[in-house]
Amino acid sequence: MSWRISIILYLLIISACKHEKANDFKKVEVTYLIEANELKGIAQQPNIKIIDFRKKEIYENEHIVGALNIWRTNIEDTSYPYSGIMASKTQIESLFGQLGITTDDTIIVYDDNGLCEASRLWWILQNYDFKNIKLLHGGISEWKSNNGQVTTQIPKVNTAVFKLTKHPKMQYYVSKEQVSDALNSNVVILNTRTSEEFSGKRQKKGATKAGRIPNSIHIDWAETINYNGNKHLKSLKELEIIYSELNIKKNDSIIVYCHSGVRSAHTTFVLTQLLGYKHVKNYDGSWTEWSYFNDLPINGNNITLIKN
Repeated sequence: MSWRISIILYLLIISACKHEKANDFKKVEVTYLIEANELKGIAQQPNIKIIDFRKKEIYENEHIVGALNIWRTNIEDTSYPYSGIMASKTQIESLFGQLGITTDDTIIVYDDNGLCEASRLWWILQNYDFKNIKLLHGGISEWKSNNGQVTTQIPKVNTAVFKLTKHPKMQYYVSKEQVSDALNSNVVILNTRTSEEFSGKRQKKGATKAGRIPNSIHIDWAETINYNGNKHLKSLKELEIIYSELNIKKNDSIIVYCHSGVRSAHTTFVLTQLLGYKHVKNYDGSWTEWSYFNDLPINGNNITLIKN
């Protein structure tokens, strides 16, 4: 009889652990995450606008029913001599208006890369004080695994009026000049690229030189998701452990950067929305911009390079 009780207790413990992990993000108030089952219940509502944040050819092959498509190039300001700078307020207003999105709509954005791309759009809209946005946890793969409908049909849209606030707070934004000033302060600078980029061994396309901003601490953004699995965010406990090893406090002033501000936007989301860090800003131009200026200091550019 005792072995049967032991088995039952074991199964109950396993079940409880699975339940705890499944509901992990319910322990904190995560305003900007939505699960696939929740989206299924509201996807057809007229004020819900779903955005597929992937390259056009991937979107055209398969996407969530009713989803609109944008990519990085749609939300960039191309007036700079380097790529990746966030689109202006008027550019975002025009883009969303053409997509038939109104200011009163709620935007659900997804990708297939662990919310990395989706986080960049979240970050831009946060800076412009637009809060009606949620990221689909698990992306299109999670949607499909929950029997969500996909299609190749491109939705027809009617243009709309989308207006942002006149004087946005730029809550999570930091400029090149502000990063430069921070080098002589107690601000923590997080580099969220790969270790090869951080060391200066790899120079990605778009950068004029390899290396890193002085005093940078390295943390690869992909450590926060199950990168080689379902690309879900790791549990809160795992995320806490990852960042506790960096010896930074939740009240520290933190500047995050990567190659072009996309991966670091994801890190900004994780730190502020999941882990409760209070003073985090993402360097928009990131390494692409920093490397462009010869008068800005860099470290780690004196080793054999791999360019791609």
